[in-house]
Amino acid sequence: MAAIRAHATAAETGESAYAVRLTLGAHEITGDEAVEVGGGGLGPAPFEMLAGALAECTAMTMRWYARQQNLAVESIVVSVDYSKKLLAGASAPVDVFEKTIAIRGVDLTDEQRTRLLNVAAKCPVQRTLEGTPTITTLVGPLPEQPTA
Repeated sequence: MAAIRAHATAAETGESAYAVRLTLGAHEITGDEAVEVGGGGLGPAPFEMLAGALAECTAMTMRWYARQQNLAVESIVVSVDYSKKLLAGASAPVDVFEKTIAIRGVDLTDEQRTRLLNVAAKCPVQRTLEGTPTITTLVGPLPEQPTA
C-alpha cells in the first residue's frame, strides 16, 4: 500500500481572534470560529473541516469504487453532521458523526447500492477516526516574516 501523506499549516491572520490561513498542499483557505464563540465567522471552524474531510473522503471513495466496477452512478452527495452527545449509559459525551448519503443512478440495482454504502464505511478518513491515531507535538521555529 502506498503511504498516504498530507501536510497542513495554520498561521494566524489577525483578521479575527481565531482566524487562520490554512495551507493545505497547493490550496489556501481561511479557517475561523463562529461569531457566537468569539471568532469572525470568516471561514469554516475546525469541526466543520473535520466533518468536511469525512464527507469528501466518503464521496471520493464511493466514486472510485463506482468507476472500478463500471457502475452507472450519476452523482453522489454525502452530508456529515458532527456533534457531541451523551449516549445512553455513557458517563461522558462522545463524538458522533452522522453521514447521510444520496446516490443517483437510475440503473443501479439494490445490491449495487448496498455495495456502494458498504464501501462508504471504508474511506481512509473514517478508518482514521475509528482507529487510534498517534499525535506527536514538536516545537519548531517560527517562519520568517517577510520584510517590507
